[in-house]
Amino acid sequence: MSPWIKLRKIMLQYFAESRWYTIVGATAFYAVTSYWLLYAADEHDLITNADFVYWLAVTASTVGYGDLSPVTPAGKLIVALYVIPLGLSIFAMVIGRIAAWVSLTWKKGLLGMNSLILNEHILVIGWNEQRTMLLLDLILQERDAMPERPDIVLCVKADITNPMPGVIEFVKVDSFNKDEDMDRACVSTARTILIDNPQDDVTMTTALYCTKRNPDAHQVAYFDDDSLVSLLQDHCPKVECTPSVAIEMLVKAAFDPGSSMLHHDLLSIEEGQAQFSVKIPESSHAISVAKLFINLKRKHDAIFIGYAPNGLVKEMVVNPPLDVTLNPGDTLFYIAERRINAINWSSLDAD
Repeated sequence: MSPWIKLRKIMLQYFAESRWYTIVGATAFYAVTSYWLLYAADEHDLITNADFVYWLAVTASTVGYGDLSPVTPAGKLIVALYVIPLGLSIFAMVIGRIAAWVSLTWKKGLLGMNSLILNEHILVIGWNEQRTMLLLDLILQERDAMPERPDIVLCVKADITNPMPGVIEFVKVDSFNKDEDMDRACVSTARTILIDNPQDDVTMTTALYCTKRNPDAHQVAYFDDDSLVSLLQDHCPKVECTPSVAIEMLVKAAFDPGSSMLHHDLLSIEEGQAQFSVKIPESSHAISVAKLFINLKRKHDAIFIGYAPNGLVKEMVVNPPLDVTLNPGDTLFYIAERRINAINWSSLDAD
């Protein structure tokens, strides 16, 4: 095989792959050779300092402003037969490489192949088709009412693509308890972790794993089997479990007509009043239930319904006596038309 054929194969291989170092090398070679050819043709006006870089860029991209151009016959031939054809090839290669990179990045994001770098985000683990879509819609609506807008990440094992591209982040993993997989979803830096899988055993193991990786995150897990709730909370008391309450709601509505609609209204963020929570800041003072109840209604048109001491939902007190004192760090639960983002705590303690 002749040296020319070998060189041709090597060049085709490198340029077909269009690697970045190939493009940089080709650009450097193009710039140096163009400079020396123009220098040899006595085109000194084209090769002075920044003018050369400017002229080469506009010529290679065929913009051609015309403010600088070759004046010698040799220079014109060099530009027509070398600078423009080779410049167009390199320019097309750069544009093609950028387009391929953008396409690959978008495809990887759509398939959940990217590794994320996020903090204080909301991580949803599991895929339940339409139920998960509803969950994501509600999370987005709740987030829009918050002063800060945390990122939302959906982490699944199911063979799907991102159901909301451009709206949420998406990560596809092989296992919910493997470090290298879950690190791609930034499980250790999430603020809130919602776990909802079709299989309760997967939900259980995922909750145990997430508690180990991120013990400070607020975790919520959904179970179809109520017996698993106490089992998980024995090992992970900070995890908030939400078992199915369909049977309880059916019985309640039978004896207290309208109960199901009331609960639906309190859970919905689209219709009427809804239930929210807020934590008493550490900088605030202790406040009695009596003052809180009256001033919350008077100043924010909201109804206080209960509290969790130090944020411990397992110790939640609903409808506490008026003489009970609430302290900084307690989580309050209230009913209002919308979430209250700016509370003047000192005004709630006023007579």
